[in-house]
Amino acid sequence: MTVIGELTHFLGLQICQQDSGIFLSQSKYAKNLVKKFGLESASSVRTPMSLNVELTVHLLDKNVDPSLYRSMIGSLLYLTASRPDIGYSVGVCARYQANLKESHMTALKRIIKYVKTTADFGMWYSKDTNDVFVGYSDVN
Repeated sequence: MTVIGELTHFLGLQICQQDSGIFLSQSKYAKNLVKKFGLESASSVRTPMSLNVELTVHLLDKNVDPSLYRSMIGSLLYLTASRPDIGYSVGVCARYQANLKESHMTALKRIIKYVKTTADFGMWYSKDTNDVFVGYSDVN
């Protein structure tokens, strides 16, 4: 029998096992994502999406490169495996892949700036709680 050891990485997830629980993150991936899209020197933001921005199909706004936008969406969707805090914002931006405008790209870049600010965020599973996984959703 061969003992491999403690699991520390799996499919891009970084796994930190401790006596009190398990921490899952994608911090290395997040930092590479920010660098890939050239936003490592961008200003920090505290939220993934601005409350004042309403994304719609703007007919008069300037068009953007659809391949870049889709690449950014795909990269962020992969990151949602350990970052539920960006899931809603990425989903909203993903709706506009058919008719992309500059306002959509601005919103997407804001999410990446937020990822830069919070690259070390992840999910903590405490051993102190019971073994039932509970989730909540608001249909509104």
